[in-house]
Amino acid sequence: MTPLTQLQVFNAMHASPHARLELSAHLGDGLAAALWSNRDDARDYQAPSHHTLSCYIADGTGTFRRQRPGDKGAPDKLCVMPAGHESNWVVNGAIRLAHLYVSEAQFALGCVRLLDREPRELQLQEATFLDDPQQAKRFRQLITLDWDEPGERLLASSLAHDIVDHALLNQVGLRQGLRLKGGLAPSLRRQMVDYIEAHLDQPITLGELAVRCNLSEYHFARMFRASFGLPPHQYLLARRLHRACQLLRLGVMPLGDIALSCGFASASHFSNRFRLAVGATPGEYRSAFCS
Repeated sequence: MTPLTQLQVFNAMHASPHARLELSAHLGDGLAAALWSNRDDARDYQAPSHHTLSCYIADGTGTFRRQRPGDKGAPDKLCVMPAGHESNWVVNGAIRLAHLYVSEAQFALGCVRLLDREPRELQLQEATFLDDPQQAKRFRQLITLDWDEPGERLLASSLAHDIVDHALLNQVGLRQGLRLKGGLAPSLRRQMVDYIEAHLDQPITLGELAVRCNLSEYHFARMFRASFGLPPHQYLLARRLHRACQLLRLGVMPLGDIALSCGFASASHFSNRFRLAVGATPGEYRSAFCS
């Protein structure tokens, strides 16, 4: 998991003598959050490798982008800063704002799961000072949780996923002028999605998937990554963990049965993988959502 100080937007804020970090946490699944206070500052974000969603919690009426000085922020205003985009900000007076940092891998998974499109076809659209009461409410709920307490951090992670899903459904558009090369045909990509979902409880090998596409393992792996935005093993693990989270929230199945139904070799293997990805054990996850 990338350290917070290696996330460019976080690092740019942290380097400011005027900004104060109130809260920060990794939330699992390539998500991290921070709550900042700042005053009388200027910040430049140089083409970060991650996406940043932000919400103004208080003040911010003197904050603007350097290229648009007439457009000012306010409480509950939202900003979308996509990976690879540069933005320059001036803060006159005070501001308190929440940031949610989103990895490219998590964005790619959402494009496939929610939009049924190749991640490379799509881009998160830059936006400044959006009005979206539903998203602002989620951000405000997010910062009321204790991110240092394991159970509440898991609830924060769930809220963060809701924020990201909402942004994917409302702030994503097609890349202009893009000519795709390589990758799987759309019909094959959908077949892969359906096949993997239907066989999560079984061992799935790279060779098995490659044969279904009539490709060598080497070429299949390259084309899968081009179409899905991440390697086959990483996509498969993400889908297994997503299924496990769904089953854990139901609060019925024994952990060993969940492990087997999601394709993990044993309960201990499941627990280790789950903890590395989510930041908590399966039992702690279940307790957070079923209590």
